[in-house]
Amino acid sequence: VQLQAFGGGLVQAGGSLRLSCAASGRTFSSYTVGWFRQAPGKEREFVAAIGRSGGSRYYADSVKGRFTLSRDNAKNTVYLQMNSLKPEDTAVYYCAARSQVVAWYGHEYDYWGQGTQVTVSS
Repeated sequence: VQLQAFGGGLVQAGGSLRLSCAASGRTFSSYTVGWFRQAPGKEREFVAAIGRSGGSRYYADSVKGRFTLSRDNAKNTVYLQMNSLKPEDTAVYYCAARSQVVAWYGHEYDYWGQGTQVTVSS
């Protein structure tokens, strides 16, 4: 499966962005999708993940209550709605997919999209 992440940009603190992860190739509904981010000088970290049907969603504590995952399997797309953005959310955001159940570690994902930059100004 090929993934493409987009929707990043520059936003002021308190603002919102919606990232999209569009997939092509094999049956998208067979894959769980995770979002990760990497800020300059920091390690990549887990942000959120969603199960194949969208019924299971998991969030990092740092984004819980502010970010919301959803997916539209008919459109082969996963969305990450990011509200109440903070400067510490600034990072390159990546989406990834795997055919097994949701995972929290990047090395457990098989497919990765290119990153999309999110910059939150104070």
